[in-house]
Amino acid sequence: MPFLENVVRGRGVPAARLAEVAEHYQHFGGVSPINQQNRELLAALRTEFDAHGVGLPLYWGNRNWHPMLADTLRRMRADGVRRVLGFATSAYSSYSSCRQYRDDVVAARDEVGADAPVVEKLRHFYDHPGFVQPHADAVAAALGSERRATTRIVFTAHSIPASMDATSGPDGGLYSAQLRTVAGLVSAAAAPDLGWDLVWQSRSGPPQVPWLEPDVNDHLRALAKDGVTDVVVSPIGFVSDHLEVVWDLDNEARQTAAEVGLGFARAATPGTDPRFVSMIRELVEERLHASSSGRRLAPWDASGPSCLAGCCPAPKRRPTTPAGS
Repeated sequence: MPFLENVVRGRGVPAARLAEVAEHYQHFGGVSPINQQNRELLAALRTEFDAHGVGLPLYWGNRNWHPMLADTLRRMRADGVRRVLGFATSAYSSYSSCRQYRDDVVAARDEVGADAPVVEKLRHFYDHPGFVQPHADAVAAALGSERRATTRIVFTAHSIPASMDATSGPDGGLYSAQLRTVAGLVSAAAAPDLGWDLVWQSRSGPPQVPWLEPDVNDHLRALAKDGVTDVVVSPIGFVSDHLEVVWDLDNEARQTAAEVGLGFARAATPGTDPRFVSMIRELVEERLHASSSGRRLAPWDASGPSCLAGCCPAPKRRPTTPAGS
């Protein structure tokens, strides 16, 4: 619960919803799987760096639980590190998936002091082949060889407030636009003959605030009514099988599919796929060598290595209603 309270602090998440999410963690030993997944990614990246002569140390800092980012910056400072290339395990543009990480770095540096290492965030990687291709191969594997014309691909990503999407990127709507781009790329590579949809999952905000819809469970019910017999659910909004994938999809969405008679398969996330690990090394080398020729599959991109000052602003918080009002 202390971890979850850090995650949702200031967001107005109802206490009942927080207790419900906390219960989900009890099915996995009361701990988030994401820390171990980060350890595995770091180990794979160390091997990748060593194999390609990238002689940089690797550090890891979290936003909401230990190792906390400020503590990691203190360790870097003690080790003599002055400049840091920061990789955020989020591929897309929005306040929650990009700007908040930048704000976290600023807050951590302020906590550490004037001699804290300078952190430069690496570019968004939503359209990098090392991210797209593992997702595409995972969809193809989940489809198998017995797929039917009545099978549909359902791509999912974390829902965010509609107002946050509307202010993502310099012109708005970049979060959902990037996800539609990735969905199209993955679909074209894995199953160009099948239809697909982009839907949302893991909403956590108060019910009176509009969030991106449709929810994956509502969408599965609608597909069953429309004659779809099987779905492959691909969580393109995520890089690893953390709790929002293994609970919200492997448990809740799978149960919904069973209730409405849909065949259900869930495509894997990149995790430590060698192509994804190599992608991180490539992003580092791009910055080290001041290269602007990084690999990408999308024909456009509005998010370079440095975000504009007004890009993806923090959402406006509603005033807290006094108890009993």
